[in-house]
Amino acid sequence: MSTSQVRRIYAEKRPGYDVAAQQLCRELCEALATQAIERVRIFQRYDVEGLSDAAFESARGVIFSEPNVDVLYDEALPEMDAQTLAVEYLPGQYDQRADSASQCLQLLSPQDERPRVACAKVYAIEGSVTQELMERIARHLINPVEARRASMDKPETLTMHADAPADVATVEGFISMEDKALEAMVRELGMAMSAEDLCFCRDYFRDTEKRDPSITELRAIDTYWSDHCRHTTFLTAIDEIEFADGRFTAPIRAAYELYVDTRSDVYGERRKDISLMDMATLGAKALRRLGKLDDLDASDEINACSIVVTANVDGKDEPWLIMFKNETHNHPTEIEGFGGAATCLGGAIRDPLSGRSYVYQAMRVTGSGDPTVPFDQTREGKLPQRKLTTTAAAGYSAYGNQIGLATGHVAEVYDEGYVAKLLEIGAVLGAAPYENIRRDVPRPGDKIVLLGGATGRDGCGGATGSSKSHTVESLSTCGAEVQKGN
Repeated sequence: MSTSQVRRIYAEKRPGYDVAAQQLCRELCEALATQAIERVRIFQRYDVEGLSDAAFESARGVIFSEPNVDVLYDEALPEMDAQTLAVEYLPGQYDQRADSASQCLQLLSPQDERPRVACAKVYAIEGSVTQELMERIARHLINPVEARRASMDKPETLTMHADAPADVATVEGFISMEDKALEAMVRELGMAMSAEDLCFCRDYFRDTEKRDPSITELRAIDTYWSDHCRHTTFLTAIDEIEFADGRFTAPIRAAYELYVDTRSDVYGERRKDISLMDMATLGAKALRRLGKLDDLDASDEINACSIVVTANVDGKDEPWLIMFKNETHNHPTEIEGFGGAATCLGGAIRDPLSGRSYVYQAMRVTGSGDPTVPFDQTREGKLPQRKLTTTAAAGYSAYGNQIGLATGHVAEVYDEGYVAKLLEIGAVLGAAPYENIRRDVPRPGDKIVLLGGATGRDGCGGATGSSKSHTVESLSTCGAEVQKGN
């Protein structure tokens, strides 16, 4: 006899309100090219622990369901002739539904310890469904980067046990390691930096610090040297450029020659490497040199481009800053559409927001392959284009809706050039009174306050993961690098 203190409840939309289930049924029939699926039912499963009987009863129609549109089932699913598939987030991945339910339960029944909640989604597939078809359905519904099949058995407890972390290790002998050994270390630790980068670190710690670094120091360097944080690829020096013959050879060559001439005017005798970043920013530098960017607000660190404008506020002219910021999240959106696109917009919001501005407008540009291509034509190691397109759109919308940000322009581009990797760009506008802006630099002795909500397993890997060269194994090995913010 089970001694579990966990309560289980299933919530299903009533007929007529089960729009998501009907839509999924059509999607599965179309994507998997089958007529065997007659009906799909979706049950939201909640496992709850640490809640009194009275509080649990109160929560049934307030937190776990909306009585006018939901049907609740206690402990077990209803009798039905269907194949079932339960899906849950991977351990450690942040589950917003479970966390929100737990918070609401604590508000409903104040107590010292917050009730624990675990969620899963159960799909019931009706029709002439074979085991082989169920496996195809599972591959369509489960992204292995973030989710897995869930057991239908109820757990004894929802308490998670974790071993106490060991002390931070020093990488013994690091400063005397040979280049080959460091190359192997890059592979073993799954670093985003190159072997040459790690050799540079070795030389620095050997010659300047005269000590071996800790693994935390190397991880921190790996993060801040990643493409995600430092744009390493864009800043790479380009030594030789060739122009392939083609339709656009002439205008590209002309543009490059103009770039080279402009560099001479801007930099003079100063030596500066040619790079993609320099190509992208030289135009603005040239305009500023000519005195055509007088409204540009320059500072030591520019994470969001800012211009000074005169705003009329209640009949009075005031100096304001308008801030522009864009963020690309191609890598993370490629392996997990919802979280990747959500944090694409989130990343764009954070910079002007940290500059004390009010972010009031957004734009989304995304590119994918044909989302109507059949499921069985998906490239090895990749998610179907339809899955990427729809989940990315949902993720972007979710973040924008929760923070109250309007997106005035959305462009979805479908082209075969995006099959290899999805394109995901979020851009925002923010504004703030100039008098609200404070500029300062950190000094020794300053206090550091770390403020924020719970996250998943991403940690430092959230930045470095989006900077790596991904392979067909990425979907099953990069789960800890998907950013799932609270």
